[in-house]
Amino acid sequence: MSDIKRVVIKVGTNVMTNKDNRIVRPVLQRIVSQIAELYEQDILSVLVSSGSVIAGKEVFGKCKIKDKNQRRQFFSAIGQPRMMKMYYNFFHDYGMKCAQVLATKRDFNPGKHRENMVTCYEALLSQGVIPIANEDDAVSLTMSMFTDNDELASLVAELIHADLLIILTDIDGVFTGNPDDEHTHVIKEVKMDQDVNDYIQESNKGEAEGRGGMGSKVRVAQTLAAKHIPTYIANGKRENVILDIIAGKNVGTRITE
Repeated sequence: MSDIKRVVIKVGTNVMTNKDNRIVRPVLQRIVSQIAELYEQDILSVLVSSGSVIAGKEVFGKCKIKDKNQRRQFFSAIGQPRMMKMYYNFFHDYGMKCAQVLATKRDFNPGKHRENMVTCYEALLSQGVIPIANEDDAVSLTMSMFTDNDELASLVAELIHADLLIILTDIDGVFTGNPDDEHTHVIKEVKMDQDVNDYIQESNKGEAEGRGGMGSKVRVAQTLAAKHIPTYIANGKRENVILDIIAGKNVGTRITE
């Protein structure tokens, strides 16, 4: 894909955690190494990363807060610095710098907040700094919340005029049925007006500690495709998955106009 100059990469919770819901550092390191390789190819990346709530739980353990939203705010506020420390160290190993950009959904509405975000992203990208976007969980509630990080990633892709959005999850793409069924297979291409709801099974939907499932991924990708930005949904645990997608290899599910 020689025409790709800007890409948004979203990494889901299930990609970076093991069966015990603990963050697997080598997975993050592999994601960073691929972003570093893209930079060498003159492709600028924005990373949308889940994981702050899990990271907060690893630091603090159990808490006595009963309210679900308040508990999410609590763990996210604790976990964000830990996630950024890991990313900082990984990017530093490749001689690169990263920066955190937090936002709520209302920041993407037309107006000064949106203009400020554009200015921030353009400044970071122009200096070779990798923006790491996430929801500002500490202050976002109800109407200011994103549906999930898939929605955030699509809004960022539109904001920076990305050429491509890559959504990394823990399965190989959109399947024709339950991914665990040997008779199912990955749908290689989905059009923006194509109904694939019948294909999305329960085991094809959930993110253990995240809010987004496969249905959400397809919906935001189809909305983005209508704005001329294609999306790939692929397995983030696959070796060199990002580089393979950029190289035009037959990986994951592509959602297009």
